[in-house]
Amino acid sequence: MRDLRIVFMGTPDFAVAILKRLVEDNYTIVGVVTAPDKPAGRGRKITESAVKKYAKEQNLFLLQPTNLKSNDFINKLKEVKATLQVIVAFRMLPKIVWEIPIYGSFNLHASLLPSYRGAAPIHWAIINGEEKTGVTTFFIDEKIDTGEIILQKEILIHKDEIVGELHDRLMILGASLVSETVSNIRDNKVSTQKQPKIDIKIAPKLFPENCKINWEDSLDSIYNHIRGLNPFPAAWSEMNNDGITTVKIYKVRKEKTDHTEIIKTITTSKEEIKIAVKGGYIHIDQLKISGKKKLDSKSLLNGYTFSSNAEML
Repeated sequence: MRDLRIVFMGTPDFAVAILKRLVEDNYTIVGVVTAPDKPAGRGRKITESAVKKYAKEQNLFLLQPTNLKSNDFINKLKEVKATLQVIVAFRMLPKIVWEIPIYGSFNLHASLLPSYRGAAPIHWAIINGEEKTGVTTFFIDEKIDTGEIILQKEILIHKDEIVGELHDRLMILGASLVSETVSNIRDNKVSTQKQPKIDIKIAPKLFPENCKINWEDSLDSIYNHIRGLNPFPAAWSEMNNDGITTVKIYKVRKEKTDHTEIIKTITTSKEEIKIAVKGGYIHIDQLKISGKKKLDSKSLLNGYTFSSNAEML
């Protein structure tokens, strides 16, 4: 049995669940590397990453480098004498870092590699209407998400599942997969396989441009786009309601039906907001109009009026 001294690298809540599992499995965590503190929110208050908060609670040795190639960081990393590095939702590592431990550095990725390499695999799996996804552990190499696969676990995507729900299920599955991967490395029972060279869908970083709703798309494409961004960062659109404003759209339902209404037209009743699209309607159940709180549609309609020619842009 190998002596494992683990350095864990990660930043968001997704990574915390995996670090917590390693702690609970009684592995020796000799260091945690996470993002530097940064200002966030309207008040620009300096905030700590979710991983840092957990690491402090557990009294784990913590590093927050701004430069992963700096001599100071590399020296501190070598001083803890890690034999394995586990990376979850962190930055791309330079070779000088991932080569340090004798048993390697592996990453947990929230997709079935080689599909959905990139920054937002959970979102894009739903946006693209996939029926399944999963988690993969792989040894890091010089490119992004291309290393040899250690283990994979598959999961079905529920019919109306939003990205927040799938995120949480993959987080639990990922913790289990990392635990199994570390156990196999400890017991020297790892066999890897190269990622197949096939045409794949990718998972690029999310920006306002690719989060904007294209109301000219099909009913299913629009529906998947919105649920694939709910609750974060949220799909959005411009809206013309006697003036142009921005609206973020969260919870929706789809209705497949033939109609003769102009695409993008907004129709309302006392309790309902719906948008005419190709092949049916998108019913909006929760939204946030710029300058207002996030509300369910019924609450919004109590004090907000849509004009007869209101439309999405």
